[in-house]
Amino acid sequence: MGWGKFVFLPEMIKKAPVPPLLVLFVGVFAVSTASVLIRFAQQEAPSLVIAALRLTLAAFLLLPLALTKYKNDIFCLQAKQLGALILSGSLLCVHFASWITSLEYTSVASSVVLVTTTPLWVALLSPLVLRERLTKTVWFGLFVTLLGGSIVGGGGALFNSVSLPQFLQRGNTLYGNFLALVGAWAMAGYVLVGRRARVSLSLIPYIFVTYGTAAVFLLLLVGINRLPLYGYSSATYLWMALLAVGPQLIGHTAYNWSLGYVRAALVSVTLLAEPIGAMIMAAIVLAEPPMLFEIAGSAIVLAGIYITTQSKG
Repeated sequence: MGWGKFVFLPEMIKKAPVPPLLVLFVGVFAVSTASVLIRFAQQEAPSLVIAALRLTLAAFLLLPLALTKYKNDIFCLQAKQLGALILSGSLLCVHFASWITSLEYTSVASSVVLVTTTPLWVALLSPLVLRERLTKTVWFGLFVTLLGGSIVGGGGALFNSVSLPQFLQRGNTLYGNFLALVGAWAMAGYVLVGRRARVSLSLIPYIFVTYGTAAVFLLLLVGINRLPLYGYSSATYLWMALLAVGPQLIGHTAYNWSLGYVRAALVSVTLLAEPIGAMIMAAIVLAEPPMLFEIAGSAIVLAGIYITTQSKG
């Protein structure tokens, strides 16, 4: 997932060398593959290892560009800027650790839809953090999204009812849905911190330091939990490498590039196709079709997010 890297960028409408909608399609497709790639990697590797290597590889691939063209920007960071980037990276660490782990316990449909509620939590926290007033449209969109999220998040528990002791022992779908929400909350914080940091930083230094910080924190969590980073099959390392290259670099970069040529509102609405793409891929590749309550709840969630992005206030 990657809401945090586009919602706060300026709108710079100009003629594009290639069709922006084509680039957006590539971006949505790349990010939509994340859940399937994670599921493949989880057959052998722990979720924290997958998250750590995803961010580590992404930062490593950015290293040559960051230390050549943007070397001065990075080494001249002010203390306040560096502090914001460290906080941003720590929130990104929580996002990936919780969301990727959620895919161990709940369906791709539920996990992706719930983690995509990030814009709603950003809207809800903006008055406190950014002093931005919430309009009636935002409040209505929030209500609609929470309604749909309740259906997606609680539906699995209704269809797989267990006793409280069983729930605590088995970590069923409700626990996975909660982790996906934690991922959305962490991403909301990441967006709010990044919204301020990106004012004085260009894209590459920002994502390089943020990805690198998140990678360091995730590697520390891997070490604390004594999880091995080596010894997995070449196929598992391939899935994790594809996560770094596809969803993390190609997907997010496509979103950011498109913002230079089309309006942010169009990019935001286009990104609503991400959960749909993930569901379709899960149904085809993982033989995991969404249940009826997930389809209904997902449609309501996406409608709520769309309503919120249309606010002019």
